[in-house]
Amino acid sequence: MSSSAQPTEPGAAELYEAHHAWLQEWLRRRLGCRHDAADLAHDTFVRILSGRHTDAIREPRAFLTTLAQRVLFTFWRRRDLERAYLESLHALPQIHAPSEESRALVVEALIHIDRVLHRLPRQARQAFLYSQLDELSYAEIAARIGVSVITVRRYMKQAITLCVVSRLAP
Repeated sequence: MSSSAQPTEPGAAELYEAHHAWLQEWLRRRLGCRHDAADLAHDTFVRILSGRHTDAIREPRAFLTTLAQRVLFTFWRRRDLERAYLESLHALPQIHAPSEESRALVVEALIHIDRVLHRLPRQARQAFLYSQLDELSYAEIAARIGVSVITVRRYMKQAITLCVVSRLAP
């Protein structure tokens, strides 16, 4: 088959036109909210435009489904983080409650930290969180996650390095 006889792949505009309504409905069925579905469908297409040439997409709906599931997972994680933070604020006396601006900054910082920590292997992330949040010793962490103390040290070095590097990145 000659190259002129091969079908041309859709560009970004054609991809959006052909599949946006379908993707938004797919997301709405999972979320139960058409407004959130519209936002996440938009976010999915923004990711496509910012990181991939659309002419390489062979199965648009399969590709969009995979990408939308990642966007949806990020949305749920963010919502859970915000909910946990707001619940912890309700436990504070009103006089110590931060301003709305401070809350927004803290939520953004938590989301950034969460995103960074999810780059780590599961056990390394657990070790870091046990150390930082529960203030467990390396021996206690090793016993809890079933690894040696040397492995916990390696996990901590990996986690701290990743945190420092992500702080330096723009």
